[in-house]
Amino acid sequence: MVAGDEQLYKVRKGAVDIVNVPELGFVVVAGSGAPEGAEFAAAIQALYAVSYGAHFLLKKQVGQAPHVMPLEALWWVDDMSEGQASFLNTDRGLWHWQAMIMQPDPIEAGIVATAIAQAREKKASPALDQLVYQRWSEGRCAQLLHIGPYAEEAASIARLHEAIADAGYRVRGHHHEIYLGDPRRSAPDKLRTILRHPIEPAEAPVTSSRTSTRG
Repeated sequence: MVAGDEQLYKVRKGAVDIVNVPELGFVVVAGSGAPEGAEFAAAIQALYAVSYGAHFLLKKQVGQAPHVMPLEALWWVDDMSEGQASFLNTDRGLWHWQAMIMQPDPIEAGIVATAIAQAREKKASPALDQLVYQRWSEGRCAQLLHIGPYAEEAASIARLHEAIADAGYRVRGHHHEIYLGDPRRSAPDKLRTILRHPIEPAEAPVTSSRTSTRG
């Protein structure tokens, strides 16, 4: 079953959904290394500073604004065998990531540029120089809701990939996570993470792809 746009950030518990992700706007910081490292922390600071800045700029202009969306990230490694051999044993220092926050319409590039400038004045994060606004269409994806610690995602990811194969698809692109829970405020077993992966028909010509990694 292909879910509508309302399912993109509202995944049914216990279900694997096939969704069509349209073109959306994001603020993005790309980097590498472990998610607990300083580079990823600085990226998160920059993304939230600009996202909240854009929210308040729009609210000031028109009187209302959509709420700030959750943090998301793409994860991958360069060596296909590195991630496939043992997901949880992958050297975290070799991970590549693209941290991002979706910017709902009518937030657009001009508002984001102003928000970046304001965040720079406040010296909100050293990662502001790497932050960009991008529009991106992820296309057809499969996703499920993982409940629990990030380090225990392996079984959920295996289930997602199994469902993808059973539905006649194969993975493409990068592993995608959407963090609905705040680890600073939620117990690890209460954390909610949407695990998403772009897919294509299994019989389609093979497209370039890197393996996903997280744990």
